[in-house]
Amino acid sequence: MSPSKEVSKDVFPYLRVYADGTIQRYAGTEVAPAGFDSQTRVLSKDIFITISQQATLSARLYRPDSVKISQKLPVLIYFHGGAFCIASAAEPKYHHCMNQLVSQANVIVVSVDYRLAPENPLPAAYGDSGTALQWVGSGGRGEPWLEDYADFGRLFLAGDSAGANIVHHLGLRVNPNMKIKGIVMIHPYFWGKDPIGKEVNDSLRKSMVDTWWMFVCPSDKGCDDPLINPFADGAPSVKGLGCESVLVFTAEKDILCERGQFYYENLVKSGWKGKAEIVETKGEDHVFHIFNPDCDNARVLIKRWASYINQA
Repeated sequence: MSPSKEVSKDVFPYLRVYADGTIQRYAGTEVAPAGFDSQTRVLSKDIFITISQQATLSARLYRPDSVKISQKLPVLIYFHGGAFCIASAAEPKYHHCMNQLVSQANVIVVSVDYRLAPENPLPAAYGDSGTALQWVGSGGRGEPWLEDYADFGRLFLAGDSAGANIVHHLGLRVNPNMKIKGIVMIHPYFWGKDPIGKEVNDSLRKSMVDTWWMFVCPSDKGCDDPLINPFADGAPSVKGLGCESVLVFTAEKDILCERGQFYYENLVKSGWKGKAEIVETKGEDHVFHIFNPDCDNARVLIKRWASYINQA
């Protein structure tokens, strides 16, 4: 990139926007090929989901190599993180995470490649994700891995960071005829104008998260937009969450930790009829299981996630 180009917006540490509209991303641009992973013995492939006559949505499918036609496995629809502006289903760290989960949980995964901001400002990501849920929920028309191996009576939604935010909103909007067994939110990207918990004494990180959100969702509601603050004025009640259970993961050192705790506490108090659980990982920061997948705490998180799916 030419150093002489005028910078319009610097969204540290994710990307830079230049005055001519060029976007330079600093992270999340790497791509791992789909295929057979010999370590986990998991197969993956890339597919396209039709949105309209003019548009398609990409996703990466995963299944255990050993699954037989007679088996019907749980289905998990996954939404990656990245503050709504970086990463993809094919990003190597997310690809590795999905291989690990599929191996341990014996599950079919549909990892959705929703469109990113700023090229596609919110709510584009929510619309794409809803399309993917509708497609899977209707039986994954024309996709043999889903038609042959999926138990649609055991359907789960999961995501980390921005992806966890997405599954919250999908859970509120899910078709009443679609049965969602459970939702997993890993280090959910919820926020608010007024600081809580460690945000009060961490003005630097508070300012950074404020900037990220305002960049991807330039609305007049700011950080109290119901898209980012589930308890802001005008936000739909979490009592309407359309699933049987919720598992929330938080990390002690994460600036978003108290937001996940606050979400869990308010969900429990809301009158919602499902079962909610929360697991905090001590000594770890935001999405540590993605950035450091071989650490002991990452293995524990994946194991707990897999157990949740298999026991639901």
